[in-house]
Amino acid sequence: MNRRTLPALMILAASAFCARPAFADDYKVDAVHSAVSFKVGHLGISWIHGRFNQVSGEFTVDGNNSSFALTIKADSVDTGNSKRDGHLKSPDFFNVKQFPLITFKSTAVKAIEGGYEVSGDLTLHGKTNAVTMKLLGGKTAKVFGERIGFSTELSLKRTDYGMDQLVPAAGDEVRIDISMEGVKK
Repeated sequence: MNRRTLPALMILAASAFCARPAFADDYKVDAVHSAVSFKVGHLGISWIHGRFNQVSGEFTVDGNNSSFALTIKADSVDTGNSKRDGHLKSPDFFNVKQFPLITFKSTAVKAIEGGYEVSGDLTLHGKTNAVTMKLLGGKTAKVFGERIGFSTELSLKRTDYGMDQLVPAAGDEVRIDISMEGVKK
């Protein structure tokens, strides 16, 4: 090998190393460390708070090629009042026998400062609507596996999903908080 060939080979090797493709990281939602909670106005004077106790999903973190999917069991709704929870599970609201799952699946993801702008399809009560949210976070930790976390707050109108019982006594706007932690597969 002559003196001119060695530098060329070194540059070629370095560029091949730097140009290697980035690999996406796949995660499964850790249900123990994730939560979906909500609040809805009551009579315009206070808030009723609740949560869903069964959340699952998976996501891939790969910049603008990321994807997110979340599934909530509608019958896991919990407001701390069994009578109200029973009414929420009835055909008046979630109709959990006919519509057992609430799902979100991303259709577009854009990296932004502090996280991602995620657009996708939210299916609730048998109706699917497009929603966009800012999913903030992305910090990682290595405790019982490799983990990453995200959170968001969004607002939707329940009448957009065919849930119009008791409006306006029970508010139309529902504010939702999602906090999810994923474990690398």
